[in-house]
Amino acid sequence: MISGGDVASTLPNLVSLDSAPLYERVKRHMSEAILVGEWQPGMVLPNETALAQGFGIAVGTVRRAMSDLVAEGLLSRRRKTGTVVTGRAPHHSLRFFFQYFRLHRADGSLVRSTSQFLTVETRQATPEQAQRLQIRAGGVVAIHRIRHADGRPVMHDKLLLAEERVPGLPREPAALPPLLYLHLLEHYGIRISAVREQITAELANDEDIALLDLAGPEAVLAIDEVAYDQAGLPTILGRHRASTRAHAYINEVR
Repeated sequence: MISGGDVASTLPNLVSLDSAPLYERVKRHMSEAILVGEWQPGMVLPNETALAQGFGIAVGTVRRAMSDLVAEGLLSRRRKTGTVVTGRAPHHSLRFFFQYFRLHRADGSLVRSTSQFLTVETRQATPEQAQRLQIRAGGVVAIHRIRHADGRPVMHDKLLLAEERVPGLPREPAALPPLLYLHLLEHYGIRISAVREQITAELANDEDIALLDLAGPEAVLAIDEVAYDQAGLPTILGRHRASTRAHAYINEVR
């Protein structure tokens, strides 16, 4: 069994990282450490007081975060032992979409991606877009980005949001937040709570070949997506095109 005695001394100070509630930031850090394997199954974590000191926050905040992670199955409380990393695969709730996406390595491990935004612009919604986003009139914010994983481009996304719902969203690619779902929650109170996907296999077009560094018109995964908020309102229309040469698409439902 791996000891977690040195964990508390290496924790980041979370007080000024972003505007999310402190316990959410603690959950985010701890779940990421588990999901990417920094905290291995069987590892015994320090007690709540030591963790709170390591994070520089109150014990109650750590306790709330850990209780959530126990309920989600990533941690387990054991008598005479303490809090242990379970190694159980988490449910793919929308909370994990904040930092991870559904392309996994061939061995099934999660991939941490980075975003490169190419363009962001505002334009008039077409009648079809207005109907799908349930807006009567007005503009849409169109975002085009590339997702990189393991040092290579693996997916490019074209996203549409109703302009009226995201006032003040940056219009410069370099200023866009890397975690879009999290930004929507923190700045607009929009929680993405459901996603509907339509998946097909297609031959890569010229844009795919250029952006994903493909050798030619090989097969790509085409994903048309509608993301809904907590009230069931269509919030994001997404079109994703991905190379699966080195990664597999996994959508886990429990």
